[in-house]
Amino acid sequence: MKRHAAREKAFQILFQIDLNELDPTQALAEHNETGDTDSFLERLVKGVVEQKDTIDDSISNHLENWTIKRIASVEKTILRIATYEITYLEDIPTNVSINEAVELANKYGDDKSGKFVNGVLSKIIA
Repeated sequence: MKRHAAREKAFQILFQIDLNELDPTQALAEHNETGDTDSFLERLVKGVVEQKDTIDDSISNHLENWTIKRIASVEKTILRIATYEITYLEDIPTNVSINEAVELANKYGDDKSGKFVNGVLSKIIA
């Protein structure tokens, strides 16, 4: 699985985990149609779940006139993935993480999601 597809699948899984409070291993298994495991996908899902509090603190510290509780689940999940990549995955260039996040926000969010995600992530890396 290519990393772009893995990010999209991670978004879907993490969105479900957040809404339904699923176990990450169970959620990964339920979304695995092919039976193949993808190490990048697993690393994203498990890493975001394990570091969720730290990631949410980082996001919260870079919001202006917002709280993390006010952010829609789509944008929150995308921000968590990108923040995890930026903070913990040194082999991925920051601009790639941001671009992928903006693409996901444009695909799954509303017409302002991409700009919002880009703005928050730009503050995180500054």
